[in-house]
Amino acid sequence: MIDLHTHTICSDGTLSPAELVRKARALGLTALAITDHDTTDGLDEAKGEAEQGDLRFIPGIEIEVEFHPGEFHLLGLGLRDWKGTLSTAMEEIKRRRHERNLWILDRMKEQGWDITYEDVRRQAESDLIARPHFAAAMIEKKIVRNTKQAFEKYLGTGRPFYTRKEALPLDEAVALIKAAGGRPVIAHPLSLYLSWGRLPGRLEEFREAGVEGLEAYHPGANKRKAERLHHLADRLGFFVTGGSDFHGDMRRDRQLGLSSDGRTVPDEFLAPFL
Repeated sequence: MIDLHTHTICSDGTLSPAELVRKARALGLTALAITDHDTTDGLDEAKGEAEQGDLRFIPGIEIEVEFHPGEFHLLGLGLRDWKGTLSTAMEEIKRRRHERNLWILDRMKEQGWDITYEDVRRQAESDLIARPHFAAAMIEKKIVRNTKQAFEKYLGTGRPFYTRKEALPLDEAVALIKAAGGRPVIAHPLSLYLSWGRLPGRLEEFREAGVEGLEAYHPGANKRKAERLHHLADRLGFFVTGGSDFHGDMRRDRQLGLSSDGRTVPDEFLAPFL
């Protein structure tokens, strides 16, 4: 049992990298990838903790890619050098994200809400502040009941406080991942919001741009859809991965080690990274 898609406090999760590794080991996972959003800050800590036991650690990242109509997230799995050009590029993304956060805060102030940047920062365990941390601050101020309501009414795509993150072109994201020794994988492909009829053609384009894998198994795809994605990946020449997209308490509906319809991810998906 493995998990190739998880998050820590270095992005929008609630466990430290070491805590996440220990949790994976306690659950009996044989391999774990940490794929924080636009940062590799937690990989050294996780690698050190993984080396204390028999858990295989897969260093990774999740990068936002420019795309319309949906969201394109690119996993970089099996990174070997995450302190070079990849880290430098992610620092620039972090700067742009800070500007976006200030824009969201201005929209909240226009509503007359008493939410400060410090209120939001308090919800995060690291310097990386994302939309779930704004949601947590809204819950604390009793503006919304829960994270789901915060996103559906205010923070989700097309809602009043939504603005697209600064994202990288696909060719640049692929180049950064490969320069770091990793393999590019399309995360939760249903988030691309492409019809089943259009999906194969676009996936072929992504493969030609250097993408190698497809995350067919993800909590956002039920068993039937995951199997359909798996068959599509096989036909188009992608290797297949799967994961939980675990965030800890930030997303209680996602459990470490469990993917589509609560099923485990088989060890065979680890083969491209051995």
